[in-house]
Amino acid sequence: MTDIPFIDAHVHLWDLAGIRYPWLNPPFDDGGPNGSTESIARNYLLDDYLADAARWNVKGIVHIDAGADPAQALDETRWLEGIAAGQGMPNAIVAFAPLDKPEAEMILERQAAHPHVRGIRQIVNWHRNPMRTYSPADVTQSDDWWHGFGLLARHGLSFDLQCYAGQMAGLAPLIARHPDIPVIINHVGMPIPSDREGITRWRHGMRTMAQYPHVCTKLSGVGFIYRDWTMEQIRPYLLEAIDIFGPDRCLFASDSPTDKLFAPFDRYLDAYHAIVAGFSEDEQRAMFGRNANRVYRLGLDI
Repeated sequence: MTDIPFIDAHVHLWDLAGIRYPWLNPPFDDGGPNGSTESIARNYLLDDYLADAARWNVKGIVHIDAGADPAQALDETRWLEGIAAGQGMPNAIVAFAPLDKPEAEMILERQAAHPHVRGIRQIVNWHRNPMRTYSPADVTQSDDWWHGFGLLARHGLSFDLQCYAGQMAGLAPLIARHPDIPVIINHVGMPIPSDREGITRWRHGMRTMAQYPHVCTKLSGVGFIYRDWTMEQIRPYLLEAIDIFGPDRCLFASDSPTDKLFAPFDRYLDAYHAIVAGFSEDEQRAMFGRNANRVYRLGLDI
């Protein structure tokens, strides 16, 4: 337990009766990047999150697109806006838009019209291993996707980048071309230690991204590195990411409830606080709250 204010920079909520989430529907199996999602395939509402986070000084949350059926992306945003109006959270929404599709600009315009929408996420993880990949092709190498990405600035939107480290070098020219589009790397860059030169590729990718001052990274999603993780296993990745980006460009997040597939909420937060206990209080306050407040333009007093 700590009194340091926490703005959780990566949270998902869902009501399965109202919106369809294909990845939370049966049949369930242990394949794919997440393994079986059966244990979290039930409603997860704001009160459920607040119960999980009861030990922590939560001052705000950022809701990240939760993998709804793309046809219901705007429905998800409207639903979240209703929750925010009634309960005061989420404080920001990172919504979905298919940047590679002809309708991208129309959807961006409609998403940006909602008062809590600050950015867009379209998961772009691609891997040769079918057990790792989220899509059949690497959309980040599509000319249409590059064009769609460039439209974000027109609507004042950031981009949450969930990709693998091996894709980062190929994205560098696009990121460099758009310094007016803040980019937030998800889940500490999703290193894959089992890949050939996996850690070297991750390190190179993160250093490539860090050269651009408008890019930051979330310290989250460690269950994607090791499903049965220990603090000793994840410590080097988090500390190196902080070393690469600096404490002013790192945002801690729970990735709840997805990360509950691998460990309870409190285990993550206990580990994160222990790992950065040697940093100054000011640096800890930045990583656990102030950076998210700035990056997602929340305007909270913390």
